[in-house]
Amino acid sequence: MNDHVTRAQPTDAPALLDRVIHSRTTCRSFRPLPVPRALLEEILAAARMAPSTFNTQPWRVHVLAGEAKRALSDAIAKANEANTEPAFSPFPSPAPADCAARQTDFGKRYYGALRIDHEDMAARARQTRRNFEFFDAPVGLIFTIDRSLTQHSWLDCGLFMQTLMLAAQVRGVSTCPQVSFVRFERVITQQLDLAPEEAVICGMSMGYANDQAAVNKLAMPREPVSALSRWLGFD
Repeated sequence: MNDHVTRAQPTDAPALLDRVIHSRTTCRSFRPLPVPRALLEEILAAARMAPSTFNTQPWRVHVLAGEAKRALSDAIAKANEANTEPAFSPFPSPAPADCAARQTDFGKRYYGALRIDHEDMAARARQTRRNFEFFDAPVGLIFTIDRSLTQHSWLDCGLFMQTLMLAAQVRGVSTCPQVSFVRFERVITQQLDLAPEEAVICGMSMGYANDQAAVNKLAMPREPVSALSRWLGFD
């Protein structure tokens, strides 16, 4: 018997899930409202159900608020200002042409929403620093993994993070995953007293979205299914 028959869901479940997926956007402006710890634990409890290779569950998340978050932000801000950390980019150089084109389009939309001119490098640098303030979100998260693990376990962490973001979204909590924290792994390790084997995957801002902020209203395009998929063996 087919699995979808033995695990019957409410008839409106696909529409509900699709609505949550489509409603999730990257939030870069938050309201100054705390997120209750009980709600955060509820979100993490849902996220832990994400799949992983042989159920290894390689993810670890450090949840920060209040003074702990401020201290980390201050330490990273100092390192960023002093430019003490090695350069970092999540992309190869050059990036694949299709990815590079989408990255360029994102930059135009993003800085356009912020009214930052493409040539205004000082303003762009100030906006980059906002990453390390978690965009004033009440909660910051740092995701880590044992550095001995392979790319397959890193994929598992991606599944965990996506599940976490959807679990937050359905509860009215917005998120912003941020790879920019990786550059400051040394600072984060010292500040959070991470174990030597812990590698920083990325950070994340979490809180309640400022719905009036233009930067939260970016309509980022997605490629159609026909462009991202290849079908074999179908009529």
